Amino acid sequence: MLKSIIQYQPKSSYIHTAFRWLLGIFLLYAGIGHITFSRQEFQAQVPTWIIIDADLVVVLSGILEIALGAMLVVLPKYRSLIGWVVAAFFLVIFPGNISQYVNGIDAFGLDTDEARFIRLFFQPVLIAWALWSTGAWEAWGNRHIQSSNSISIKQVS
Repeated sequence: MLKSIIQYQPKSSYIHTAFRWLLGIFLLYAGIGHITFSRQEFQAQVPTWIIIDADLVVVLSGILEIALGAMLVVLPKYRSLIGWVVAAFFLVIFPGNISQYVNGIDAFGLDTDEARFIRLFFQPVLIAWALWSTGAWEAWGNRHIQSSNSISIKQVS
């Protein structure tokens, strides 16, 4: 299944490419912020139930964001797979947003319960953005095409 997702790369329109690049640049910026200018604010988002040091979590997630952002921009051949990885990353870090809301933690200008609550709705948007801009949804929906073409070619031979 993974092989078919990697092999089937839907055609990328200019708008998909632009949004993929924009997401990549966003992740690069956020990743750099994790390890430099916004480090303390990101530490505030690490849930208290995480047993790893909050600073280490922030640094490692920042490095991962930098890598994912770079991959979105420079590895278009693997964009569908990278889209799934980015979407999974956004899902994995979602508890940090929930923790910020539940514990009333001020960070990134989110200084009211309403603002923190509204922020929760942007995580699904980021997940959808990653899947749409990379063609991951289309690759998933059409994963059987590559398999069917392989079977047809083998049957003809």
